[in-house]
Amino acid sequence: MRTGVRRRMGVEERRQQLIGVALDLFSRRSPEEVSIDEIATAAGISRPLVYHYFPGKLSLYEAALKRASEDLADRFVEPREGPLGGRLLRVMRRFFDFVDEHGPGFSALMRGCPSFGSSRTNALIDGVRQAAYVQILSHLDLKDDPPARLELLIRSWISLAESTALIWLDGREIPRRELETQLVHDFAALMAVSAASDEDMAAILRQVIADEPEDGPFGDLMGRLVTLARP
Repeated sequence: MRTGVRRRMGVEERRQQLIGVALDLFSRRSPEEVSIDEIATAAGISRPLVYHYFPGKLSLYEAALKRASEDLADRFVEPREGPLGGRLLRVMRRFFDFVDEHGPGFSALMRGCPSFGSSRTNALIDGVRQAAYVQILSHLDLKDDPPARLELLIRSWISLAESTALIWLDGREIPRRELETQLVHDFAALMAVSAASDEDMAAILRQVIADEPEDGPFGDLMGRLVTLARP
């Protein structure tokens, strides 16, 4: 039996391998700190061969970010079953799984790298945010165009989730499970504040609360608030 014979990869297979290797390295260190030589070594090929498949580190960086952005957008996909609070909590757990697994890469995706700034990478970030917005909106089961306040609420909440994750990565001082629940509570709180001055939002909030169990994230928040209000 012959051993040690390396199989020759096709063009697309090799490209996907290099993207995977680069994404793994970018997940552990800032993309600016990762060299083409490191990527080549990790892939088991020569530096010139990397350039055969990608014209430079920027193009490889963008390809890796594209895969990461698609993965991150998929984390917001959730079956429309059960109370909204539970659905959002499952989404936040998958979101923080991604953040935990791809720390520096997530930071690079959301903050951008000064050395690799480009309109294409900005478009990838905007694409993730839009995908998240569409997914969250779909869970509210609205047949008509969403009220302007609701669009503002959802987009603000998505930005809050991003900022929370980035701050958490800097020190991980708060247990991530607590932050996942807190962000779901934040969504409910934002809805309540908006509903207090807008009847359309009040109707949406009443519909959401009607389906929430007492032991769910939203019910838990209401119980905590009632306890705080007691003298």
